[in-house]
Amino acid sequence: MTDSELQGENDTTLHEARLWRDDGWTARVIKNEDDDGWAVQMIKDGEAEPALTGPWTMGRDKKNPKPLDPNAFRTLVKTVSEVLRRHEQQRHAILHKDVTVRANGEDVLVTLDIVPDEDDPYADLKASDSLGTPLAHVRVSAGFKLSKTSAQAWVDNDFRAPD
Repeated sequence: MTDSELQGENDTTLHEARLWRDDGWTARVIKNEDDDGWAVQMIKDGEAEPALTGPWTMGRDKKNPKPLDPNAFRTLVKTVSEVLRRHEQQRHAILHKDVTVRANGEDVLVTLDIVPDEDDPYADLKASDSLGTPLAHVRVSAGFKLSKTSAQAWVDNDFRAPD
């Protein structure tokens, strides 16, 4: 079997007025349950739930939805990618904190990385010097509050696990 035949068998590209599948994404135009309008769902390949659902433009007849087209699909992919990127940044900001404190005249970077395990959430509290060399690592409660004060106290206490 040739490469192009293999690609054709695995190709899930679909371009229809209300369903567009390409580049790892599916755009589906659906009836908006909240009003008389239309909505579009963007679903990443392999995912069960839409990554984004938003309003969709009415067609010229003011009854049916505007059909999907290459430009609209590219815009939707760009939008959903940006939304997912922002969610990831927000999640990282919630789960990762860092502060710099001084110890023996040197900067010490203290980081807290929360591991949101469903059964046993915890956090890793780590310290490293200005060159990135690890100085200490302890496991703490996921509720541990990292601040300059708590970081300095940990460093000053010879990196003993905080209470």
